[in-house]
Amino acid sequence: MSESSVTVVIPNYNGISYIRACLDSLLSGSVVPEILVVDNASTDGSREVVEKEYAGRATLLSLRSNTGFCHAVNSGIHLTRTPYVLLLNNDTVVTEHCVERLLAAISRKKRIFSVQAKLLSYADHGVIDDAGDEYCALGWAFARGKGRPAETYNRPSAVFSCCAAAAIYRMSVFGEIGYFDERHYCYLEDVDIGWRARIYGYVNWYEPSAVVYHVGSAASGSRHNPFKEICTSGNNRYLLWKNMPALQRGLNWPLTAFGAAVKRRYFTQKDLGESYDSGYARGAYLIELAKYEDLMRRYDSPEKRPLMEEAGLMVEEEAGGEQEKPLLHPLYLGGKVPFRVRHLPNYFRIQLALWGNLGRRLKQK
Repeated sequence: MSESSVTVVIPNYNGISYIRACLDSLLSGSVVPEILVVDNASTDGSREVVEKEYAGRATLLSLRSNTGFCHAVNSGIHLTRTPYVLLLNNDTVVTEHCVERLLAAISRKKRIFSVQAKLLSYADHGVIDDAGDEYCALGWAFARGKGRPAETYNRPSAVFSCCAAAAIYRMSVFGEIGYFDERHYCYLEDVDIGWRARIYGYVNWYEPSAVVYHVGSAASGSRHNPFKEICTSGNNRYLLWKNMPALQRGLNWPLTAFGAAVKRRYFTQKDLGESYDSGYARGAYLIELAKYEDLMRRYDSPEKRPLMEEAGLMVEEEAGGEQEKPLLHPLYLGGKVPFRVRHLPNYFRIQLALWGNLGRRLKQK
């Protein structure tokens, strides 16, 4: 498959320590893709590095403010004209054949929506960072194999969802299931879109022969911090509501309520209980916002979305010189996934996966 089959979208925010290594690894691979760096108003000089040092080899899209991971990657996806898009964090380094092998894996079957690379720790290449994201009936998302020896996950397999730090997606499916839900801002947006794809009958895959080295938490600063916990606890509550029909939520409620209580105790012990509670309340707010917008759409309200919910882009004029132009990428706010009877077998498969992943999560502990 040729280079023109895939565009790599790299969201960047203050990635001066990593962006050169990331871009250099892509440019030296066996397949050199089109490269689009979407900069979230970086202030550390990383935007200028891409603009000046990689001119002609990577395209730079500069957002005028930090709009978060979801809007950045959606902006890149909207500009992608290839059949596949590969999302890649700025704190990653791809191996020589990574892009080639991800392309080969996703092209095998039309029902494959996404394929994730084997993410290894940048600090220790012998340790897994993520071998596919799973989600269990406790309402917990977890990285499969995290912290285990690299050789323990050497078989390709289906996964619940793909970690968007290094995953390739089939462009045609976005038009059917929607894009990354920007209410998430960042964290768990990849679980959400992978779950959505499964509802529509698509498969998410893990390809161990495509290897990527990942620093991890480069933008947020650490594995656990207040910002991250506010985002994850709220986003988790929101994605459970939006992807589960009422009957399925009722079936899982005892386990998800227990899982939330365990999480709260865990983060309280780490002095992050207040952040967890704030995020949980934020999740309720996101649900109410989604319900309101669903009502507006249902009754064909003439109310317009305020301009503050759109991000303007800095674009290069053909004559030279950078200036602001009214080029806007509207937010994608997905809301609740509509229930369809034809999707019922897929809901059963998802429920079985939630129960099966509960055992895997406890075993991984």
